[in-house]
Amino acid sequence: MTRLEAVLKACEDKIAKEVVTIPIDEKLAIADYFVIATGNSRNQTQAIADEIEKVMAEMGSEPSGKEGYREGSWILLDFGDIIVHIFTAEDRKYYDLERLWSNNK
Repeated sequence: MTRLEAVLKACEDKIAKEVVTIPIDEKLAIADYFVIATGNSRNQTQAIADEIEKVMAEMGSEPSGKEGYREGSWILLDFGDIIVHIFTAEDRKYYDLERLWSNNK
């Protein structure tokens, strides 16, 4: 299982909704992929983040950055080549990262 597959499986296991993988243009050099997922509540976004961290730790990878966990409305996990964004539905709609990144390809 690849690291990306592990992240996606962790999202699935915690019943994340609308999981999207966005390949990032290699010229940008910030990551290879963004994974964007939605949780029904702040508790669920935190559970999704916890599961992702658990499976990635089992693969020997810790996030180099982690933001927003306490608030839970937008959690960012930076694994270098994969950056995971976990939103509540309201914040995902507001920030609309899919639109933003699809315009930058």
